[in-house]
Amino acid sequence: MSDGAGTPGRGPVWEREVYGDIFGPVLADQVAALQEAARQHPELDLDRVGIRGWSFGGALAAVAVLRRPDVFRAAAAGAAVTDQRMYDTNWRERFLGHPSQYPERYDACSLVLEAPRLARPLLLIHGLADDNVFPANTLRMSSALLAAGRPHEVLLLPGATHRVRDETASEHLHQHQARFLQQHLGVNPPGDSGGQKG
Repeated sequence: MSDGAGTPGRGPVWEREVYGDIFGPVLADQVAALQEAARQHPELDLDRVGIRGWSFGGALAAVAVLRRPDVFRAAAAGAAVTDQRMYDTNWRERFLGHPSQYPERYDACSLVLEAPRLARPLLLIHGLADDNVFPANTLRMSSALLAAGRPHEVLLLPGATHRVRDETASEHLHQHQARFLQQHLGVNPPGDSGGQKG
């Protein structure tokens, strides 16, 4: 990922780029960064682009395959806010306003409402003890995907909070995400000489 619009630490003008729309400008910047990387490195295979993220990055990963399946072919989304009304931190209201005043902004940023659009492989991950982004976000997203007949995978982490603190578990979780993306992007894992890149 690149540090797209709204990334903290670059000043208030940059942060205000996402006022009223926390996903649109950020996703556009990710696509632009990817295209520029491919321009500078023609060896990059743009037919095998996966995306993974956690927390806001997890929501962005899910948005990427929902809105730009032409660019992003698979995603692993961890601890993602899928329904903005379920996030109880004032950070959200700072950028979207109060939900009673701007319900359309919250609807436009709802992954749950976009679930029927899913056309690419998606792995949803969530710690069941997450008290920052409640696991209900992932469960509600999965329910919406099932209702829409959209295949996906869910990995629930018993005892894990918003961060997976155990180093061994964290390493295995990263490996799991890597295998998911490799499988769905047709990439052989490092050291695997068998099979054929599809």
